[in-house]
Amino acid sequence: MATRMTPSEALVETLAAYGVTDVFGIVGSAYMDALDIFPAAGIRFIPTVHEQGAAHMADGYSRAGGKHGVCIAQNGPGITNFVTAVAAAYWAHTPVVAITPETGSMGLGLGGFQETEQLPIFSRITKFQGHVNRSERMAEITSRCFEYAMAERGPAQLNIPRDFFYGEADYEIPQPRKLTRAAGGEESLDEAAKLLAAAKFPVIISGGGALFSGGVKNCKALAERLGCPVVNSYLHNDSFPCNHPLWAGPLGYQGSKAGMKLLSRADVVLALGSRLGPFGTLPQHGLEYWPKGAKIIQVDVDHRMLGLTRPVTVPVCGDAAAAAAALLARLEKIGALACDASKEERARAIKEEKQKWEDELNEWASEKDKWSRETEKADKVKGMHPREVLRALEKAMPDNAMVSTDIGNICSVANSYLRFRHPNSFFAAMSFGNCGYAFPTIIGAKLAAPNRPAVAYVGDGAWGMSFGEILTCVRENIPVTVVVFHNRQWGAEKKNQVDFYGNRFLGVNLGENEKTAANFTDIAKAMGAHAQRIENLDEVGEALEKACDAQKGGKDTPGRTTILELICTRELGDPFRRDALKPPHRLLQKYKQFS
Repeated sequence: MATRMTPSEALVETLAAYGVTDVFGIVGSAYMDALDIFPAAGIRFIPTVHEQGAAHMADGYSRAGGKHGVCIAQNGPGITNFVTAVAAAYWAHTPVVAITPETGSMGLGLGGFQETEQLPIFSRITKFQGHVNRSERMAEITSRCFEYAMAERGPAQLNIPRDFFYGEADYEIPQPRKLTRAAGGEESLDEAAKLLAAAKFPVIISGGGALFSGGVKNCKALAERLGCPVVNSYLHNDSFPCNHPLWAGPLGYQGSKAGMKLLSRADVVLALGSRLGPFGTLPQHGLEYWPKGAKIIQVDVDHRMLGLTRPVTVPVCGDAAAAAAALLARLEKIGALACDASKEERARAIKEEKQKWEDELNEWASEKDKWSRETEKADKVKGMHPREVLRALEKAMPDNAMVSTDIGNICSVANSYLRFRHPNSFFAAMSFGNCGYAFPTIIGAKLAAPNRPAVAYVGDGAWGMSFGEILTCVRENIPVTVVVFHNRQWGAEKKNQVDFYGNRFLGVNLGENEKTAANFTDIAKAMGAHAQRIENLDEVGEALEKACDAQKGGKDTPGRTTILELICTRELGDPFRRDALKPPHRLLQKYKQFS
């Protein structure tokens, strides 16, 4: 039944109907009429330091909590500050709803204060754009944004001219619809089951779709029936439990050599909820590991992803959890499988390859290239080896911790060391690869899952972009732990200048010594957080354990945010994009010396 109310009330009532309890943003006059009634609807507004941080928090909140993440800001510059984070959410398939108040409908196009066209900006990084063209449609279009964001697994933009928050109309508040997803077409599932039944060395790639669908349990059951290794798709290290004997580790940059070697032996690959992104399957550790002769079964809920990046033998347009269950049921009907005879042999191979990789990581204390050795010797700041630090953090990490990682050299090397037993534990910027992602994202994740330890891995370059959100943690009592790898450089880009540009370093050094480099421990303390500067490896594990424990707080004390500033050497791991660079070729004489 329709009820008379204001458009602001219709917006807030619709948010409440969709279970929204937290909204991230920066206060602005454009939506203040709706903001005023958030508390009455049980909605907490979390004021952030920057709008990009707000949208990243909405991303982390959604990924950790399995529901929508919502952000809002002032029209114009506040909204344009959302762009980077919304793009990251797009490539992470996160149902963020970005509410974007706009210049008033009667002033649009006149070049007024804080005016820009807000729909074109987001047109390629959202799954749906809802524009409220009449105030009477506020509830309808708001509902549609929430429906499409979840159904299509990506951000939606709710664009509202600021004058449309006012007035009166009769509104019916829509209720959420439950969307049931199918396993896929019967014919394609039958074909896929036949391929798996005939496979002698099947391998499963467990991707983001296995997480989003709640399908990790089904993936595990299918893998156990096949007795096959399971690898995580790139930056989805939580898509299969690391303590399972069939787990073989993540693919992609600095991934598991064991997983790559096992995948290279596959005659049938089941990509379960993975788009098989090109960056996540690049050669690594000197291995061309993609099995060129293997038959590929790709399961994805989005038909546009099927066969997009590489030829697929059997495409299955379906939900990963439902598809895994349907394939298992078909295999049970078939009975004997070709891979049954070699199940024990495969189990031994998985165990052996994993042990070799663990042994290699244990011995891989530092980078062995000439530049790293010489730099470490000459450096006046004697830091810790990044790989040793990452190993120590791995061993001390609480079992149920959530970890977010930023982009950069050390954070990306962490892919070798981050293992998870539980789904929805690992949050990365995925293929958008933007700096400043990890810290605000883990804040949002902590708010969604307050009883889980929350840890962000951040390089010192990216930390400069995001540490302002310490104020959000302190003011709003959202306790997290941040590990800052301080090596005084933009490491990923510096590696390119080492490999391709003759050690001519421009724009990559962030302080040559202790006097010119920032002291992030003092900065964090000044902002109200606890902080510790660590220079000795034997202090790393205990410091992480104490910092995570401090998030719990006590009977009369709130949980504590801790910044661990780890002083690291300037050695560098392999570059991100060796595939995208070439040795320089100069035509003009005055530039010849730079060839």
